[in-house]
This record gives sequence, structure tokens and C-alpha cells, in this order.
Amino acid sequence: MKNHFILLFVFCFVFSTLAQKNVKSIKVTYLKSSNGKLIENQDPIFVFATGKTSLITSEKITLEKANFPIEQFFVDSQSKSIAQFAQFKNGKSILNIDSLALGKQTFVLTDDTKKILGYTCKKAKTTVNSNLIELWYTNELNIKGAPTVLGHDLGLVLEMVRNGNFKVTATKIEQLKSVPALLALPNPLPKTVDQLTYKDLIWKSRFTNIAVFEKEIINFSDASKSNDSILRFANGTIILKKVKIPEIKKGNRIFVDVTEQSNGDAYDRTGSVFLIPTDKNISFLDGLKNGAKELPVYENGNGEKYQGVVRTQNYAPLLELMRFFTPFGVKQFNTLQLKNKVWQDSVSYRQDISEMLPALSNQEVWIGMNIGNYDKGGHKASLNITIHPGEDNKENMWLLPVFNTNNVMEMAGQQYATMFNNEKGLEVTFEVPEGYKNFKLRYITTGHGGWGNGDEFVPKKNTILVDSKEVFAFTPWRTDCGSYRLSNPASGNFSDGLSSSDLSRSNWCPGTVTNPIYIDLGNLSPGKHTIQIKIPQGQSEGTSFSSWNVSGCLIGE
Repeated sequence: MKNHFILLFVFCFVFSTLAQKNVKSIKVTYLKSSNGKLIENQDPIFVFATGKTSLITSEKITLEKANFPIEQFFVDSQSKSIAQFAQFKNGKSILNIDSLALGKQTFVLTDDTKKILGYTCKKAKTTVNSNLIELWYTNELNIKGAPTVLGHDLGLVLEMVRNGNFKVTATKIEQLKSVPALLALPNPLPKTVDQLTYKDLIWKSRFTNIAVFEKEIINFSDASKSNDSILRFANGTIILKKVKIPEIKKGNRIFVDVTEQSNGDAYDRTGSVFLIPTDKNISFLDGLKNGAKELPVYENGNGEKYQGVVRTQNYAPLLELMRFFTPFGVKQFNTLQLKNKVWQDSVSYRQDISEMLPALSNQEVWIGMNIGNYDKGGHKASLNITIHPGEDNKENMWLLPVFNTNNVMEMAGQQYATMFNNEKGLEVTFEVPEGYKNFKLRYITTGHGGWGNGDEFVPKKNTILVDSKEVFAFTPWRTDCGSYRLSNPASGNFSDGLSSSDLSRSNWCPGTVTNPIYIDLGNLSPGKHTIQIKIPQGQSEGTSFSSWNVSGCLIGE
């Protein structure tokens, strides 16, 4: 039935076009303006129309200078159909034919009139997704067409106004001697797809997607083994893959996406997406392969040894791309029903990491993800990195991983970050090269210690000092954790009517990302500097203790 309709549409479209050899055809040029000003460097819209058929395209498309994906719309007012035709960079093309869209359009016709390019136009109004759309159309040419798919049945739309401040206005109407060949659909027809598939393929073609992990198990089991593409460490709680990143132009946007669900573990766990710098003699990869003892040790006088947490002359710590926290048992424990609660199937985390461009562009890098847990089933997670085109900001960025106390090798013996029980806290020496300015510290911090007096539930001030001078201080705290209750089916319920997932925490909630903050450091002089992090970490009680996972990298222009 679908194929019969497509053939019928093509027949009607071609027939109605060819049958109008003696009917005038026109070309209308439209320009866009916002708040009364023409938009600069725009690609003018071209509409070729004859009788009841029209093609919506653009100047760059007709000159073969348009960027992919290239989209054109063929409208047949006689069969009430819209054909969306798209061409992609890889040479493939798709077609969607909608026989219902035109018939569903409704308008309020008004008595308002005005002249556009010498033609008397009437105004019609409609609402699309809460946007007020006004269409000024004329019937003096006995031709139907429009700069968008809206209003073709009205006549020839010469102006479209959205919310009173954005306009698409006809600036020229040209009479044509013959029907343009452009009005014919390609022969043979490209692959036809449904509307949702069409939109999805168009959307995905606009950016680069790098699939790193796809529904990988992150658990704690002796059976967790590496394969040819994915390495597993710390009994399966860490997965690692070497990834080739294409060249990323300055001004492009970079995002990291994680989707997670429980595969057996009911608890909220710390998760991290990280890159392993390999520009020094020692890397975190050495610790993963040969044990935490291979990593440089940081000591601050409290008697403990912390492996691989600070930058040294021969070692760069993990560059944290994203920190996230798993909810209480999403998916696996959705059978724990509560009245009027519809649990989520999974949790998605998405974060802008555009400032990481210097560490990613045109490089082969080790990308890892960990979820700290002691469960054989553990968690199931996917990871993608997407690169989106943007305007060149003309600034060269500099990036330096400085510290990361998140013990991603917890299940392989890496020490918890308890160094803040000492006045010195965390102190690192780093070096700034010449030629950069406007330095910032990208800082991620979360407090842990899950009992009543633990730092997970007690607000604590974080103080950042550079060269012994305080540059920033704040108390990281999340009070919105209750917003994510539907991702936490296995959360405990208390006698006061709250669930564990409702409780406020030190900069994290079960089922959320912890956003970095960006601390302005000004123009640091070339040479060596020190950075120090101080937090009044709570005292241990029996076997319970507090710790703080902090990571920081410097960014310069």
C-alpha cells in the first residue's frame, strides 16, 4: 500500500508539472530578518512554483555550494502531499512523503491586508509549538507556494512572521519561461523512510558520533576479562579503550554521553569518564596493568600514601571528562513497586566538554569509564563522544591535568582521598608555559562518607589557593536530590517519609552528573606555581571515614 501511494504521488507531481507547459512558473527569493535587521551571511530561500506544485530550496543548493545534509521540499497541493528529500555527504539520499501534513494545517483568516512586492496580501494566523505564526499570502498570481511547508493551500505566501520578531520575506519574484528541471524528483527514487527515521537521520548527520562503549558490563568479578578492543581492570570495575579522535576545529562543541542502568547492583556508586594522559614516562595505564604501587605517591604528613593523584615531573594524573553517580538500582529493581511511581528504564548523563579539545583533537587516546562497586552483576553502561560544528573562536587552548583524587582503582587497592584531614590538604606544583593568559581551573568536587556525620551529608567549605594565596572558596552542596526519585527504585525509605535518594549531599545526587566549576585564576606568569586544596574533612568514627574526590585541570588561552 505504501509503495502504491509513493508511485501515485510521483505520477501526480510529475503530471501536474508537465501538464502546465502553458502555465507561468515563477521563482521567489526570500530573505530572513530578526528584530528588523537582515540576518548576515544568510543563504536565501528559493521557491520555484507553478500552478499547484512547488519546490523549496536555497541559493547555495542550486549553486551546489551547500553544506550537507542538503534538504529540499517538494509540495503538491493537488495531492496534499509534501516530499522531503535529503542528500548526505556519503552520497546517500532519502525520501519521506507525507500525505497528511497539508490537510492538518489550520488557519484563522483575517481581513488584514498589505502590499508586498506590489501584490495585495491577506493575513492568516496559526500556532505551532506555542509560536504565533502570521502568513501574508496573495492569490493574484494564481500560484501556490511558501518559504516553508506552512500555508501552501492559502496561495502564494510572501511573508512569514514568527512571534512578531522573526520574518521570512519575499524580496524578488521572477517570471520563468519554462518549468525548471529542479521541480522533478530524482529518478530512480531514493530510499523512502518514515517521518521519525527521516528526522533522526538528518539530526545524526549534523555531527560526528564516536561510539566508545555500547551496553558494557561494569561489575566486580574474577570472570571479567579483557578482549581485543576493551580492557578490563580492578575485577571489571574499570573498562578502557583506545579511541581515534578526528581533528576537531576550534569553536566546535564536544559532548560526552553516558547511559547507565543497574545489572544487579542496588546502590548509588561513583562513576567517572576519564582520559589517560600518556605524555610522561609514567601513566595511569602503568598502574592499571601492574598495580597501584607503580604510580607516584603523594604524602602530606598524615601518615598515608596516595597513589597517582597529583602531577609530577614524570607523571600526569587522569583527566576527568565527567563524574556521575548511579541511582539506586534503576531498571534491575523496577519490580519494587510503589503506588503512583513509574520508574525510569535507565539514566542518561550528558555534559559539554568542549574545553577538552586540546587533549582530544586528532589524537589516539585511552578513554576509560569506571563505576565503583562490589556486585557481580554490577552495571550496564554506554558511552559516546559527539562533536558538533561551530564558529571558529580563533583562540588556541592549553590544557594541563593537575590533580585527581578520585580513586577509580578502589577495587584494586588505590587509597581513598582522605588527605584533607591534614592542614596541608592537597598541594601540587605545576608549570605554566609562555604565551597563554586568562587561566581557569576546571574543578570537580564531591564529598563522601555515608553515615550521619560523614562528609557526604555535612556541608564543607572548599578553599583553593594559588601560590599560597586564596583565590576561591565555596561550599559544594546539592539540595535537589529528591527531583530524581523516579530513577531510584531501590532507595531506602525512612520513618520521616523521606527516601535516601531525597537527601541533600556534598555536590552530588544518586542519578546525576556533578558539574565542574570554572575558577578564574587570571594571568599566571610563565614558570612554576603551586595550587592547594583545603577542606575541613570530618573525623573518622570507628571504621567509618570521610573522603573527598576532587579533580582539577588548568585551562589557558
